[in-house]
Amino acid sequence: MFDHLISKAQLGRFYSHLRGLGFEEIRPYAKGTTSLIFGARLDEKNVIIKLQRPDSPRQNFAREAKIVRTIEPFGITPPLVAYGVFEGLEYLIRGFAEGEIIFHADLEKRHLFEIVEKTALLDRLGLDHGQIQGGKHIIVGESVYLIDFEKANWRKPKNLTSAMAMIFLSDNYISRRVRAKFGIDEEFLDEMREGVRAYKRTGRLSGLLRLLSRL
Repeated sequence: MFDHLISKAQLGRFYSHLRGLGFEEIRPYAKGTTSLIFGARLDEKNVIIKLQRPDSPRQNFAREAKIVRTIEPFGITPPLVAYGVFEGLEYLIRGFAEGEIIFHADLEKRHLFEIVEKTALLDRLGLDHGQIQGGKHIIVGESVYLIDFEKANWRKPKNLTSAMAMIFLSDNYISRRVRAKFGIDEEFLDEMREGVRAYKRTGRLSGLLRLLSRL
């Protein structure tokens, strides 16, 4: 999977480095625009390892690690396990978020409430994720987690409004599935738009929560 992005020799050395830290069952998992992603086990728990791609000049895992460590007490994202540098390449290790990305997940009513609660909490913390509407950074399982804070920053947050636009208000694969599953009509969408506007004005969730309770 990574043959054209990192040499076998360097990859082998990285695996040896991780084994020395206690990680087992290390395996390629996916690749991103700036990172190579591995799965592994530590103390019988699944973890995700992000290694900076050798062809990527961007070095921002230290900042992401600091953000994850700041918000992990709130249960928004899996905990940070480790951050380090290997042969000049940054790496970040976090707990594995069990579930599926929202793009593929079968959303239940409780998931919608949890998405509202966690994105609103991020808003209150003043942290904007920056990539919520892409559909790849909300993981839905027994719990809901937001992942990959690589482009997040302490700026005016739009987490909840971005999530509501993706799930309900925009015309996309996710919103069409949600509308079909819950029988959502234009009246509901109009009320959702008003609920989002009210949230932006006041920061209150009561209108949105009442609306979701009707699904």
